[in-house]
Amino acid sequence: MLTPDAQAVVAAQAQARDYLRAKGTLVPVPLLRERIAASFTALDAFLAQVDAAEAAQTTIPGEWSVQEIVDHLVETHRPGLDELRCLLAGRRPPGEPIPAGLQSRAPLLRPWPWLLRELRQVHGDILATLEAVAPDHDTEARAPLVMVVNVKAPDGSSVPAHWVEDLDWKAYAIVWRLHVVDHLNQAKKVLARSLPSPP
Repeated sequence: MLTPDAQAVVAAQAQARDYLRAKGTLVPVPLLRERIAASFTALDAFLAQVDAAEAAQTTIPGEWSVQEIVDHLVETHRPGLDELRCLLAGRRPPGEPIPAGLQSRAPLLRPWPWLLRELRQVHGDILATLEAVAPDHDTEARAPLVMVVNVKAPDGSSVPAHWVEDLDWKAYAIVWRLHVVDHLNQAKKVLARSLPSPP
């Protein structure tokens, strides 16, 4: 596997930090919640149109099915909510960062309606938690989060770069929006491959 260009990684890290500060750390709590809620709503609207058979199809070699994407979101957002609660309480979450590619043991054996309910539930709990945060809430606590950004390899191809970034609670929260938008686009691409081509 190709390794990313070192200078490209440094540039990507700086760009990511600037974005998380501007769109997370410095944003008022109500606007932060609104932006996260909008991404959850868009994902929910898309998934409501996907049936169980479509969700389980692997249409692109090496890519997750829509069901595996939703399983991943459930498995990462649920412990992420626990980590947010730690941050809001002024404590660093215990243990290692949530793995970037975390899935359940058998994502394709979970019933599709159940997965959708679980995802809506955890997203509802995230938004309820953010709703209860005081507008001036501040804490020095930070949580480690695995960042994954596509950067250029020396041959010009695009490869993922991984690193762990310590984030304040607002920067941590806005990553949910980025995560959902990224996987929503992935799910749309996967589903588009399973649909018949127009005549």
